[in-house]
Amino acid sequence: MTPAARRRNIAPPRESVLAAAMATIAERGLDGLTMAGLGREVGMSSGHLLYYFRTKDELLLRTLEWSEGRLGAERSALLSRQAPTAERLEAYVDLYVPDGPRDPHWTLWLEVWNRSQNADDEARARQAAIEGAWHRDLVALLAEGISRSEFLPVDPDRFAARLRALLDGFSVHVAVGIPGTGREHVLTHVREFLRDALLRESA
Repeated sequence: MTPAARRRNIAPPRESVLAAAMATIAERGLDGLTMAGLGREVGMSSGHLLYYFRTKDELLLRTLEWSEGRLGAERSALLSRQAPTAERLEAYVDLYVPDGPRDPHWTLWLEVWNRSQNADDEARARQAAIEGAWHRDLVALLAEGISRSEFLPVDPDRFAARLRALLDGFSVHVAVGIPGTGREHVLTHVREFLRDALLRESA
């Protein structure tokens, strides 16, 4: 086998495959992603991709887990800063809300949610683990703000569940491009909600 042929048979880095899958899904949706097309993009055969991922749904979930891993590291860095809890909460919200229509990360989530009703228990558990990380970080931040008397004494777990439901609803609207619900419009609504329901008025 020639060196060139050997290079063609070497699998590309896993991150390259998942990044290419994410870009394709964001642009054309999961229906626009084929193993043959992705294989051409990364220099692998569709057979090799099926060997690694088995199904398109598994590829979708793996891509989401990879994307969330990167976003989780960014979230941890933001929340561990030496800054008032209100500022870190605003950074959490800013990271949560999509950049705009067809935001790649949120397009992945919409595809996963769309297939959740037919997912097996393992896939549901993996999805719940991703969402659980967002929830735990928010609960911890709220509890810190309450302990420092920067936030009103709400129940951190219950407030986190309600805030994330608000963020999810608004974020879906932003990701699909519903008129009147652009990113800045949504962030303004969320800031007003937090000001009224959580933040202590300055003296």
